[in-house]
Amino acid sequence: MSGHIAVDDSCISAFQELKGRRDVNTVIYQLSESLDSIVMDVMGNMTHDELLKALPADEPRYVVYDLLFASPDGARQERIVLISWCPARATAEERLAHSSGSSTLRNLLEGVQVYVSATELSDVNYQTLVSGAS
Repeated sequence: MSGHIAVDDSCISAFQELKGRRDVNTVIYQLSESLDSIVMDVMGNMTHDELLKALPADEPRYVVYDLLFASPDGARQERIVLISWCPARATAEERLAHSSGSSTLRNLLEGVQVYVSATELSDVNYQTLVSGAS
């Protein structure tokens, strides 16, 4: 593995769709079987609980999530969050490829406002995300 992870064009298209539409708030990407590219997994309008259920316990994922929350003064806030999900049960090869892919995605997805590295569900619970986005 050379360390370079390609990103499928559909991943960028889905990100643009999330930024431009209200009926898509979540895009989940995964590594290809060969671990040399990032491909689409799921795209849709998910509740936070549905997002948590969509994260596998033993495989890495990347999630772009349109986080909606209220600021302390009650104003509606919105932040685009990139979650790098890499659970402890992922293989060493997956973790290495995932790390390389994270930096590639960070450079490609213009408009992401918050970056979160997560290894367990508590890292991505709603309050944790809101705290990081505020």
